[in-house]
Amino acid sequence: MAKKKEVVAVIKLQAPGGQATPAPPIGPALGQHGVNIGQFVQQFNAATGNLNGMRVTVELSVYSDKSFTFKVKSPPASVLLKDALKAEKGSGTPNKQKIGTITRAQLREIAQRKLPDLNCTKIESAERIVAGTARSMGVEIAD
Repeated sequence: MAKKKEVVAVIKLQAPGGQATPAPPIGPALGQHGVNIGQFVQQFNAATGNLNGMRVTVELSVYSDKSFTFKVKSPPASVLLKDALKAEKGSGTPNKQKIGTITRAQLREIAQRKLPDLNCTKIESAERIVAGTARSMGVEIAD
């Protein structure tokens, strides 16, 4: 009977989809746990090649024999909102300076994409979470 591998560490990173390199922050985060960095970068880039550099969250489980598995999650809501607006960054003063407006349809689309990674099960709850992120970035939501 095969021994069950013990999880030594769970590492959460954000990396550009399809364009990860062994440079910081990925290399040092994985190197301290003895993970083969080149192997991770190769597998990650193959799995996320269709994202064209969009920043995504990856959760990496490192086992006692230095092997690993990883799960790619959806991009952060702020990245999706900036992509929808074609904005460079969020507002420094969101209560005074707005960076743009998105429609309810765009909000729902982003919420549907984020739903599997959020701590809710209904699309309406996911919309409220994404709307909160939008509000803190200086993005208005048009009805």
